[in-house]
Amino acid sequence: MIVRWGLRSLPEVLEELGVNDPLLISEELWQGVELPVARRFHGARPHAEVAGVREATALAEGADGLVALGGGSVMDTTKAVSVQTGLPMVSIPTTYAGAEWTPFFGVRNAETRTKDAGFDARVEGIVYEPELTLRMPAQVTAGTALNALTHCAEALYVPGRTEESDDHALQGAALIARHLPNVLEDGSELEERRGLLEGAMHGGAALRVGMGLGHAMAQSLGGRYGVPHGAMNAICLPPALRFNADVAAFQIARLGEAMGAADPAVRAEELAAIALDTQLRDYDIPRDDLGELSAATAQRGAARANPRPASVDEIRALFESVW
Repeated sequence: MIVRWGLRSLPEVLEELGVNDPLLISEELWQGVELPVARRFHGARPHAEVAGVREATALAEGADGLVALGGGSVMDTTKAVSVQTGLPMVSIPTTYAGAEWTPFFGVRNAETRTKDAGFDARVEGIVYEPELTLRMPAQVTAGTALNALTHCAEALYVPGRTEESDDHALQGAALIARHLPNVLEDGSELEERRGLLEGAMHGGAALRVGMGLGHAMAQSLGGRYGVPHGAMNAICLPPALRFNADVAAFQIARLGEAMGAADPAVRAEELAAIALDTQLRDYDIPRDDLGELSAATAQRGAARANPRPASVDEIRALFESVW
């Protein structure tokens, strides 16, 4: 993976990848950003809805690469296009979602109310620009940063973890816990934003080893209801940590040490409460749906990778605890 800091480095990254005529995939919000990219698509949709993927794929005909400018939904849209076209992609993240590091992604089908998994996107370059995060509202800041914290937490105890991924996870958790409260207090402070983006970068690098139950719960919620993925991770991480406490006590203790907290689940709840609603009912999730939601969650790959197997009834209890 080629990683650079500063938008001015984008031409250099594209040149290293041999990309001369890329398609930019983004949202309306970023139409005014000056980039050396002529082909443009600003219609990426939340949760990478399949309609936006189809439109972007059609526009990619004749391009020799892809540039993704935006948050997780833009990244996942671009990854889906990468898989369908075989084109390499360079990511310019504007949130802390961390999706720029992984070849896997989710595409939401609004008709079936599911979020289907995809794999093998050609994620080959990343350009970080902290100034692009200054526009981020507090709720998006908190949600995507806590999504990044979930990457760090779950990377510590999934089966594919390594010493390298542990190092990224612990560095990321420390930076996120340190900088997020300051960023939420003053979102215009560029150095604090940079520190938080560095934490998310480490979280994204750690994410490559896999995800656990907290992510599976959040993915099911996003696919079914179209609610913000970051906020759902913020809600689902604490119960997932508590569920795994007996089988991953050492790893969770390391997480707490990095965060400067005796109980990382409690600290994650405190960080979320600064800027987010922290109950599923606050997002109009019907309590009567929790049974079906739990059954769907149990089938997700991230749930199966969790260090402690979770039955449908146990997942239902976790959802109930945060409803």
